[in-house]
Amino acid sequence: MQRSTGEYKVKPIKKTVRELLGHPYPSRIPKGAFVEQWVGISTDEFHRAKDADVKYMHNRHPLLDLGWSRADCVRYLTSHGLAETPKSSCLGCPFHGNAQWRHIRDTSPSEWADVVEFDAAIRQGNARANASGNRLLGEAFLHRSRVPLSQAPIDHVTAAERAALRLGEDEADELENGVVDGCSPWACRGDADTPTQDDFGLAA
Repeated sequence: MQRSTGEYKVKPIKKTVRELLGHPYPSRIPKGAFVEQWVGISTDEFHRAKDADVKYMHNRHPLLDLGWSRADCVRYLTSHGLAETPKSSCLGCPFHGNAQWRHIRDTSPSEWADVVEFDAAIRQGNARANASGNRLLGEAFLHRSRVPLSQAPIDHVTAAERAALRLGEDEADELENGVVDGCSPWACRGDADTPTQDDFGLAA
């Protein structure tokens, strides 16, 4: 999901940082002016830690500085009564499992309406990519079943789904609970398994 990381995370962050610095695009940022961004990447995913690609942003990784793993974070949160803190992810992340979709639907009608609308909006791909000739091959859906989110079978992993997808226990767990790896502003939890451009005809 490198494209979604760029479009929906990195670009808005850079835009906001420029505004905080008082130099919105396309004005030039003075030499030496920068913001420090703390990114919550743990030792389990240290390979996702990256430097910012612009001089006006400096990335820090406090969990790596502390040597904390995901388990350390869970222990800390539990000790402060925050054991139910959810994994970080975008609201409309295609790596959500059924449980995450149900949680949005059942606890936040407005957010559910937003993701259903977003799901419908991405059906034919990115408008700019389409205009430049990099059209999406087929249709895009947020849910793995490749049906509109409002109709997707999110209430449980059915026997028919297991049979159709030939799911083992690990795959079925992922369908229910989502991809395990965490996210950050600079890394999508699905980056490691993201198909190449040729698979979906997506613009780079």
